[in-house]
Formats: sequence, structure tokens, C-alpha cells
Amino acid sequence: MDRFICIHGHFYQPPRESPWLEAIAIQDSAFPHHDWNERITAECYAANAASRIFDVQGRIAQLVNNYARISFDFGPTVLLWMENYATETYRAILEADSQSMKMFSGHGNALAQAYNHMILPLANSRDKKTQIIWGIRDFEYRFNRKPEGLWLPETAVDLESLDIMAQHDIDFAILAPSQAWRIRPVGGGEWRDVSGGRIDPGLVYRLSLPSGRSMNLFFYDGPASRALAFERLLDNGEAFANRLLSTFPDDRSSPRLVHIATDGETYGHHHRGGDRSLAHALQYLESNRLAQLTNYGCYLEGHPPTHEVAIHENSSWSCVHGLDRWRSDCGCNSGGHPGWNQAWRAPLRAALDWLRDAVNSAFEQSAQRLLTDPWAARDDYIDIIVNRSTDRINAFLIRHATHPLTTGDEVTVLKLMELQRNAMLMYTSCGWFFDDLSGIETVQVIQYAGRVLQLADELFNEAFEPGFLGQLERASSNVSEHGNGRSIYEKFVRPSMLDMKDIGAHYALSSLFQDTGERSSIYAYSATREDYRDFQVGGSRLVIGRATVTCEVTRASSSLCFGVLHLGDHSIACGTGEYQGAQKYEALTKEISAAFAGADFPRTILLLGKYFGASTYSLTSLFADERRKVLNIIMAPTEREAEAAYSSIYEHHAPLIRFLTGSGTPRPKVLSVAADFCLNAKLRRVLQRDGLDPESVRPLLEEVRLAGATLDAAALGLLLAVKIESLAEQVLEQPEDLTRMERLDKAAQLVRTLPFEVDLWRTQNIFYKILHTHYLSFGERARLGDQDAQTWLRHCRVLLDSFLLQEPASP
Repeated sequence: MDRFICIHGHFYQPPRESPWLEAIAIQDSAFPHHDWNERITAECYAANAASRIFDVQGRIAQLVNNYARISFDFGPTVLLWMENYATETYRAILEADSQSMKMFSGHGNALAQAYNHMILPLANSRDKKTQIIWGIRDFEYRFNRKPEGLWLPETAVDLESLDIMAQHDIDFAILAPSQAWRIRPVGGGEWRDVSGGRIDPGLVYRLSLPSGRSMNLFFYDGPASRALAFERLLDNGEAFANRLLSTFPDDRSSPRLVHIATDGETYGHHHRGGDRSLAHALQYLESNRLAQLTNYGCYLEGHPPTHEVAIHENSSWSCVHGLDRWRSDCGCNSGGHPGWNQAWRAPLRAALDWLRDAVNSAFEQSAQRLLTDPWAARDDYIDIIVNRSTDRINAFLIRHATHPLTTGDEVTVLKLMELQRNAMLMYTSCGWFFDDLSGIETVQVIQYAGRVLQLADELFNEAFEPGFLGQLERASSNVSEHGNGRSIYEKFVRPSMLDMKDIGAHYALSSLFQDTGERSSIYAYSATREDYRDFQVGGSRLVIGRATVTCEVTRASSSLCFGVLHLGDHSIACGTGEYQGAQKYEALTKEISAAFAGADFPRTILLLGKYFGASTYSLTSLFADERRKVLNIIMAPTEREAEAAYSSIYEHHAPLIRFLTGSGTPRPKVLSVAADFCLNAKLRRVLQRDGLDPESVRPLLEEVRLAGATLDAAALGLLLAVKIESLAEQVLEQPEDLTRMERLDKAAQLVRTLPFEVDLWRTQNIFYKILHTHYLSFGERARLGDQDAQTWLRHCRVLLDSFLLQEPASP
């Protein structure tokens, strides 16, 4: 077949982790998910790993891993998050690349990506090199092979970046058609201008580099890619496939490649159900033998370049002005805020450039005392970023140290490396992409700068913050209340900066509400308990203790003492300070506990201030997720009290509420609130029971209808989805257990009776696995008269209907 199709997805999200905690705080805007990484994973990344192929009845006939049949690249920072928080999807992505190597003559679908989506042409030479090396090494660690291609962030390109890629054995890159300048046949001939996107995307091109090296370039089909991203082509998979087929010329005298490239999030996040349309399009093309699916490496091996190309340097796919979207007020923006300007982009970049150059000088001076080649060590530090095991850290230190290092030297080296990591993370492209300096993506890159400043302050005898803020205040926000970059830094960055005392305070406050044990993890830190004394007077509590807090990233540690006073509810006062020996520790313990024992709480608070000075904290000092947990514990009695009050009102006035609802008479707000609160609580309790029985829920739903109550559909649906997933997992673990199968059957029947939606996506995946692992064997046993197997099959066939799954075909 001489017609080849390659669909490329560029999967990327900006890093959202706190530079201090190395974790993402809860983001309520992503509900019902914890954060936007988790939400986009559910809508897109996971969806494409188990996409649906439907039969004519609308049942799921097949689950397919789209990544096995498309070309793709994933942001290394996304994969790092996914490895820890979405492991099933992460493994599916790696497995898809392995499958694709078998399908495409040893060429995998996955491409590498420059590490943290820095706009490489705007970077200095050293940062370009490290970004490319980190992207390649991260890829090798995860995919267990060398990458053939590398995705340039925003396809922003210059010859130097391509040459560095060629030096590191990258064979090809993908660019937008508008980035091509002119072409000619390999070996010479007249150059022909193809500017304005007029290049033929059906060929591979060779770019000769000034160094004598070369890079193969693919220029994706612009019109087809735009139609996919912006013209609702993903509404129908067959239409999507036919749009790609229409791009082939009628002349079949030579092989042709049709290929498109878009943000991978197009397939499910930007376009709901886009993963299913993609799966259907791929199946339609393959099953009807309309074209041969391929990937770039495979196609390049069989069809080497016949033409040379010259490119427009300093160009990209998302800014018609070249690279100005990341350095000036070029007019490119989201379009959501007419009248706003992006004049802040230039001074933001200037401030970060100033900081980078300022700290690099101090970095070199400090690092050369400990490291044979500080910049080679930085390039190699990716080995630690991908896996911070003790063995890997020790091997890195031995490999690069000028001499055997003391513990303090090791901490210094790791802090130097972290300074450099954050100095690159602060150039993540999304910091300039959107509309205002106060946007979350821009604040995130300024937070990375804040971490650089903090580490520089710890490492060097020089204050960089005043100079940086002097630069940053030249950037003005469109939002008047935010002022300029300096005020944004003071408002959003400085409060986020953490030191060891802050971590110690979190540990101390948390210990009031959970058993922290001898050693506990606090995101990127650990705390080891040295002493813990608990005092109680009535409903009030005082805790005094000592702990050693260690940063697992830099190995820095601090011995701290703390005192926490809890007067009930949210009234908490906490102090932390450096441990200054047993004598002082016993003195503060004696004086504070004596005041507390006498119920002199004002004096207890004063003494916390005396011994811990300005390092005092309250409940708001807890990190967001832990604060939410603690507040839920604190509010539980209040909620029970409120529920009892509302239930009393509802039960007493239920006949009246039903009459008002039935007669169409508006109900007083207090009665509506009571009915909603009480009936949602009742339903929640029933759904939390071990057995999900439709018969126990049906009367409640009827009561809800008669009372005209409004159900909290999102919360109840989420609760039930998790419950049913757990039941399906139990069946998968022990498929022979008929009791488990019956429970899952009842739960599925319940879902069909509910007046709200329940997301069964993961349950369908689990049951699909059960079917294709056990259905045929149980069927054979049933035919031989096994009554348990017959019962299992009866439940299974009901569940097929409930979960909209097609019955597996007999072999």
C-alpha cells in the first residue's frame, strides 16, 4: 500500500507542583478531581489508554490503547507526575510504545520532548543543551530505548537547537508548514520558496546544519490539523478518517504520507469523547484497508528524504510573529480579555534572565570547589530527578565530586543542582502564553524563581532578591488590584515559600489529629519524632515535642522543637524553633506546661510567643490538603449537630413539605434546605453501606420525589462510582466468589434506577478484563453442568447490559 497515515499527539501540561513540596495542592476548580493533572488524565490520558470501540447497538465491543497506533510525545514533567499518581495510565503508555515497535519494524511511537517546555530559541546555549539532554535521558529511563525524534516545545526552532539534537543522535523533528522557507532536491538544484505553508507535507526533508550535521524534518498537514483542533472534526470518527483520506492526491505513482499534529489533549479534554472518535477513525482506516498506519521513524526508514529544506528560524506553531508570544506584546493571546495587553511579557523574561545570569556566576564559583565539571553535573542530574533513590544519589555524588564529600558538602551539591533545576523550570513556556501576569501559569514560573532565590540565599553570601524584584516590578498586571510583578511576588509567591520551621509546624499541627508515628512523610520532607509530650485540661490540649525534619530532595535537615495549643474547634496556636539543647528544651516544656495545667490559656499563648518568637502558626499554616482533612475532622461534630437539627425539622414537617410540593406551592426556604440536607444525608449513608441494595434505596428516592428535594448529584455519583469500582475489583480478585458477583449485580441494577449519572468508565474497564479473562472458561463449565458457573453467567449477562458491554465471541 502506498498511502500512509500518521497522527501525532503532543501531550503536555505545565508543571503545577509547589517548588517546595514537589506536590500539587488541591484545586477546587478541577472537581470532582483533586487537581487539573488528575482531571485531564481522566478526560484524556487515561481515556486514550482504554478507548471504546462500539458495535451497532452502542455496546462496547473492544477497549483499545490509542497510543499503540498514533505517534506521540509526553512532557517529562507530566510523566513524572503520572508515574506516582496515575500509574495504570503511565504503564499503558509505556506498553503502547513497546507494542508499536512490534507493529512498525522496531520503531516506537513515542518521541522525546525538551524537558520542561522551555522555548529553546530564547534560551542560552547551555540551557538548550541541558533541556535536550534531560528530555532524552528522561525518555530513555521511562521507555527503555533511545528516542528517534524529539518534540520542540511550541515547535519553536532555531539551528542551534537542531544541531544539539543532532549531536545527541536525534534523527528527526516535526514542524509546522509555515516554518518552512525553501526546498530543493537533495544533491543540489534551484531553491524554491515554499513560505506561507506551501510546502508539500507528504515528504520528508533534510536540513543541513552549519556544523555539517543534518536533521530530518516532517512538516505536518496544516489545514487537516486545524480542522481537527478547531472545526469539530472529532464529532465523528469516520468523518475524521475521511478528512485525512481526502488529503491524498489522486496520483498514486509514489508513496505518500498524510500526517497531522495537534495538542494531544484534543482527544478527550478539549473535545469530550475525542478519544473514541480517534479510536473509531483508526479502526475504520485499518479494517477497510484505506491506508497504512505508520509512525515517523518507520516511514523515515523506508522513505529517506529526497529534498533539502531551509527553515524560518525563530518561528513556532502558535505565534504568527515567530517567538514574540513568549517575549513581547505581539497581540497573540487567549482572546478572553479584550482590551488587555501583554506588555508584561518582556520585563518578566528580562527579570528571569537577570536572575539566571546572576546566580550562574555564583553557582560556578561555589560548585567548582566540589564538582569536577559543574555544568556536566547539571546535565547528569536528570538521573536523580527521575528517581531519587539513595543509591542513585550516592552514585551521582561519587561520579562528579572532586573529593570525598562530607554530609554538609553533599547537601550543598544537591542544593546547587536544585537551584539549577528551578532556574530552568522558571522558563516553562506557559508562563508567557496566556493573558496576564497574575495568571496561575505565570505565578507558577515566578514561584520557581522564588525557589531559586531561596536556595541562592542559603548557598551564597549575596542577596539577589532586591535586584530581581527591581526588574520584576517593571511588569504591570492588567488587574489593577495586583499592581505589578513585585506586588504579585509579595502576594502569591512569598507566602508560598517554606523553610524547615514551616515544615515542622505542619508536622506539629498534624500530630494533633493523626498518629504521625516515629517517622512520617510530609510531601518532599520527612519528620522523625525525638520526643512527644501530650497534656490535656478539659477539652483543651497542649503538645510539646522535638523532631528532626529532613528534605528528601537536598538531604538538608534540622532539629526542631515545637509547642501546639488546641482550645477546641479551629482555635489552634503553634510555635516552632531550632532545638537548642536539652536544658532549654526542658525549661520551655516546664514553663509552658505549668501555665497550661493551671488553665491559664492566655499565658500559655504568650509563652509560645516568648520561646518561639515570630515562628508561630495557626490552622491556616497547614498545607492545603491536610488543612482540608483537619477541618473535616473539626467540623464533623458541627455537621452532625446540623444534620440532627435539619432532620428534626424535616421529619416533623414532612407531610406539609410533600403537600406544598404536590400542590405546586413554593416552599419556605428553611423547609427546602431541611429536606435537601436530610434526604441527601440519608441517601449518602445508604450508599456507604457494604451492600448496595436497590430495595433499600427505592423508598428514599420516592421520598426525594415527593419532597421535591434536590440531590447533590455530583457528590453522590462520585461516592457510588468509587463503591462500584471497589466491588468490580473484588470480583476481579476472586471471580469464583458468587457472593461478590451478586453484590456487583445489585449495585449495577441500582445505578439504572438513579435520577443522576454515575461514571462507570473504570468499572467498565475492570469488567471488560473480567469478561475477556474468565467468560469463556465459565461458559465451558456451564455447558458441562456446573451450576455455580451457570449462576455466574446469569449474573454476568445482566452486568453486560448494565455496563453496555458486548458479549465475548466464542473462539
